Amino acid sequence: MFLFAFMCGKMGTRSMERERDMQGFELEILNWIQAHLRCGILDAVMPAVSWICNHGEVWILLAAVLLAMPKTRKAGACLACGLVLDLLLCNLWLKPWIGRVRPFAVNPGIQLLIAPPTDASFPSGHTAASFAAVAALRTARSPLWKPSLVLAAVIAFSRLYLYAHWPTDILGGILVGTLAGWLGAKLVQLLAKKGEKN
Repeated sequence: MFLFAFMCGKMGTRSMERERDMQGFELEILNWIQAHLRCGILDAVMPAVSWICNHGEVWILLAAVLLAMPKTRKAGACLACGLVLDLLLCNLWLKPWIGRVRPFAVNPGIQLLIAPPTDASFPSGHTAASFAAVAALRTARSPLWKPSLVLAAVIAFSRLYLYAHWPTDILGGILVGTLAGWLGAKLVQLLAKKGEKN
């Protein structure tokens, strides 16, 4: 029994050490961005880029515009469904469940350019919503997926620049968002096919 407890303790210690090493590596990336890429222009642009997706507004607006036009209505429905699934997966499930602290809470000496977010860090909601939009539009075969990808990448980078997220939050957001967008688009396409048969 003592040996089992000792082994569990050793494993737990090693796991914590790995987490600290990973966190240190991610902090190095964020601090490198602060040291080498911070400038007046980006200090003005990046908060604005991040702001347009604070609650997914830019993608919600795009979905509404696409839904309003008959030729793009299916793409709009795919986008809207992908965003809803992303909201459920990212904001309502993963963020509260994982509860990861933000990098600025670990490094409080950093000067933030935005109001500090109060929700959990993983995955990045801005990134997830953006890549959900890209995946939904790509699956719907809308040509808008290409410019959306460029905007999504800039939004994702803005979250690193603003010290709001860890790099792995961004990677997690890309994965979660892509899955949600693809599933949302596939669901709409499946329902559309069933409607055509009926």
